[in-house]
Amino acid sequence: MTNQATTLPESFRELEPYVADWALPTRQERYDMRLSKTIDELGEFYDAIAPRAEEAIGYLNELDLNDLPDDATRLLHLLYSMVLVSYPVNVFKQPRIPDSGAAFFDTVAEPSV
Repeated sequence: MTNQATTLPESFRELEPYVADWALPTRQERYDMRLSKTIDELGEFYDAIAPRAEEAIGYLNELDLNDLPDDATRLLHLLYSMVLVSYPVNVFKQPRIPDSGAAFFDTVAEPSV
C-alpha cells in the first residue's frame, strides 16, 4: 500500500488501511462515511487510531498548519474522523445520534485546513 494517495507519515503507516475511508477532506464526507458504517466498523477504526492520537497531534504540532505536506494532511483528516466517530463509539453505541429520526444537518462552512 505505497500508493502516494494513501501514504501517511512513516511512523503512522500502520493506519494505512483506514486512509481510503477516513482521510476525507470535508466534515460532510466524514459524516456520510460514519453513517455508512456499522458500529463495529466505527469501533475498529476508533480503536486503531485513538491510541496514536496524542502522538499524531504532537507530530502535526511540529509542522506549519498552513503548509502541511500531503501525508500529514491525511493524518490530520484521520484525526478529524476519529473525533467524529468518538461519540458514536463511546456514547451513542450506534452510528446515528439516538432519537434523531430523519433529522439531519448540513455543514455550510469548513475550517480552512
